Amino acid sequence: MREEIMAVSAEALVGEVAKLKVLGYRLVTLSCTELDASNLDILYHFDKDLGLKHLRLTAPKAAAVPSISPVYFAALLVENEIQDFFGLRFEGLVVDYRGTLYLEEEALKTPYCRFSLRSADQREGPAAALDAETNHPNAEKF
Repeated sequence: MREEIMAVSAEALVGEVAKLKVLGYRLVTLSCTELDASNLDILYHFDKDLGLKHLRLTAPKAAAVPSISPVYFAALLVENEIQDFFGLRFEGLVVDYRGTLYLEEEALKTPYCRFSLRSADQREGPAAALDAETNHPNAEKF
């Protein structure tokens, strides 16, 4: 099996993805990892005849990344998953769950980002209120 990794900018991403589709590549999946407190690395994985091609995009957490779901519709699931777990926004998603595909309101946001996690003691909102009401071990004692 052969593979190739190519760095791509956010501006060139959708165009490169469209070229791969025209060439007969199928979208395998996307993977995301946190590089540091302000950047994420997204790898777009494609396959054709047992040859893998990967596009690597380094994106600031604060900036929106163009969605490839208009080119590969199925990408909407993994892009929504990345929004849930890493907090990165995808612009132009064909179906945007706005951070609620997998996570519910009371869940910690961006659980896969070690630089943005809050401990149970620092929780606010519905989850903290629920802990206090149910006498959960994480609830404050009165």
